[in-house]
Amino acid sequence: MNWDDESTYAPPAADRLVGTAADGEDQAVEAALRPKDLDEFIGQERVREQLDLVLKAARARGATADHVLLSGAPGLGKTTLSMIIAAEMGAPIRITSGPAIQHAGDLAAILSSLTEGEVLFLDEIHRMSRPAEEMLYMAMEDFRVDVIVGKGPGATAIPLELPPFTLVGATTRAGLLPPPLRDRFGFTGHMEFYSPAELQRVVRRSARLLDVEMADQGAAEIAGRSRGTPRIANRLLRRVRDYAQVKADGVITQEIAAQALAVYEVDGRGLDRLDRAVLTALLKLFGGGPVGLSTLAVAVGEERETVEEVAEPFLVREGLLARTPRGRVATPAAWAHLGLVPPQQGGAPGQRGLFGE
Repeated sequence: MNWDDESTYAPPAADRLVGTAADGEDQAVEAALRPKDLDEFIGQERVREQLDLVLKAARARGATADHVLLSGAPGLGKTTLSMIIAAEMGAPIRITSGPAIQHAGDLAAILSSLTEGEVLFLDEIHRMSRPAEEMLYMAMEDFRVDVIVGKGPGATAIPLELPPFTLVGATTRAGLLPPPLRDRFGFTGHMEFYSPAELQRVVRRSARLLDVEMADQGAAEIAGRSRGTPRIANRLLRRVRDYAQVKADGVITQEIAAQALAVYEVDGRGLDRLDRAVLTALLKLFGGGPVGLSTLAVAVGEERETVEEVAEPFLVREGLLARTPRGRVATPAAWAHLGLVPPQQGGAPGQRGLFGE
């Protein structure tokens, strides 16, 4: 449900060529699963309540809503909330991303084409180039940008007035935003991971929209393996639906969900192939650590960034892995999860073991 982007921003031609019919179908399904208003949006109770007040007050004044910054891990609903903001304000939405804006001119072109009240959604705003970021300061505060014409001593700044608009910025790394930019947002909301009960509601709602028959235990099984993320819950639901249609009678029970997720290598705690590969290497090859990240990445045949950004956050959150000054260390829970026994900690009398035992 909370679930990546549909965008009015056209990607480069080379990017558009790699799309497949299956990709288009998945995007269409994700779009259909998105809630259309705040009442329909599940979870994020505090952010939803605060945002509802901001939007209702703006509508009552007949004014454009304040700029909104949404932060949190991928898949929690930032894009969906930006679309809801536009829908609640009865305004169109323009969607782009920070990496797509490499020059101030790119941003100026987007801003100058906005209409009054339009919502501009800027995903991964922390990855925008510095010149564009500095141009955004004035655009957010004064609804004006200075377009530089010419070069060198003869360059001239031409002020360009902008219609009032609402910027919705989304970031997975709020700490990378400079304070001058962060302070210009009138509302800041941090998206939290979902509880299993909330994810069950997400899965049941999506199953109804997909016309899939599912038992409550089946929804609970999927929710429990979804890593607290609605986007993952919806993706797993679609794969379990496929399994149920091919291998069973189409009804998703707890047993069918467990069998399907085993096929797709998602275990009972939501660990996938990469997560287990990291833990297995850490335990079996390095005795539980400590081991450096680069060494661990080589051991599992992945890039360092993949291990650090994809696998590690979830493993740390689950209490299966710890980051220490000496390297990555497996916790006792990691040994238990993989059914392995920690090695005996030898050494001189009084020497502390790996876990302080």
